[in-house]
Amino acid sequence: MGGDITILVVDDNAENRALAKATLEDEGYRVVLAGGGHAGVAAFEAEHPDCVLLDVRMPDLDGPAACEKIRALPGGGDVPILFITALRDVETFDRALHAGGDDFLTKPVRPVELVSRVQAALKLRRLAAERSELYAQIKHQRDALQRLQLQKEQLVAFLVHDLKNPVNAIELHAELVLRDPDGTERSKRSAGKIREEGRALLRMITTLLDIAKADEDRLAPDRKPVELHPLVAAVIADLDVRAQAAAVRLIGRVEAPTVFADPELVRRVLENLVENAIRHAPEDSTVTIAARALDHGVQLSVEDAGRGVPADQREHVFERFVQAGTESATRSNRGLGLAFCKLAVEAHGGRIWIEDRAPGAAFCIWIGDAG
Repeated sequence: MGGDITILVVDDNAENRALAKATLEDEGYRVVLAGGGHAGVAAFEAEHPDCVLLDVRMPDLDGPAACEKIRALPGGGDVPILFITALRDVETFDRALHAGGDDFLTKPVRPVELVSRVQAALKLRRLAAERSELYAQIKHQRDALQRLQLQKEQLVAFLVHDLKNPVNAIELHAELVLRDPDGTERSKRSAGKIREEGRALLRMITTLLDIAKADEDRLAPDRKPVELHPLVAAVIADLDVRAQAAAVRLIGRVEAPTVFADPELVRRVLENLVENAIRHAPEDSTVTIAARALDHGVQLSVEDAGRGVPADQREHVFERFVQAGTESATRSNRGLGLAFCKLAVEAHGGRIWIEDRAPGAAFCIWIGDAG
């Protein structure tokens, strides 16, 4: 465990300091607390800690500035310094690194992650004393990967916030053409296709945002009673043009009146599952959206008469960008739709699975009643 190792925690939030202290003392570390940047620098001079946890944003002296002052002190050049912040952007990350930080954690930090990152920082510093060149390479690669992750998150934010407006505009103009009494039949068919593809693109953009939220434990369903008859009818209406183009008929079989869930997330789960079913249903067949009460909750299913999914691939189809076999890769469209379904259902405390229908498959989800 911690032994005689001292950890200095510098944070202007008393609750954050108390949580870090309790977490680290449970591992046997000696913990010293400071409520601001200047106090943290003074505590470093007095205590000579083995590791420092620094909040980035503090009113008197912020984390990067405090880090620079600590690095200039005797013994400050070798001590591991870990930044903890609620800010998730490349600029903050770069500033922390340039100030001399060894690691970068984003709030809220789970206790197990805090302990493991402190242990890793201490171990890396010990390795550095023996293999300084190897340490520099490892740290550079780790920093590059973490920076790439932040850039990916910023790209997702760009996709969602900057692309939704033009996609909405495309759908709006397609709707105007469809309603134009002077429009030709050919132009209206094209506008209908543009509208449907625009809606599919908007669903893809929103799916990227929700997957990013799930990665950060921020995908929190707003649960309420949802009427299933109108919800299923709306999904069928939105995807009917796509189904007709594939010569597939959509029907609903709703036996449960309501489900306690986030209406927008459940609707998009069903849309993704129905789109997936339409792609694999043979011509002149039916895709069924069913709902029934089951085990103190509701089971929703989307059934098609396609080739089905082999038993050994049924878990893999819910992975992101799955390439596991031709059928499973096609089933996921090499995208994120089914991965989003799994994340959204599990965020409700539910589960998702695949059943045989001979022929075809049923993608089933279960969401329990809320207490």
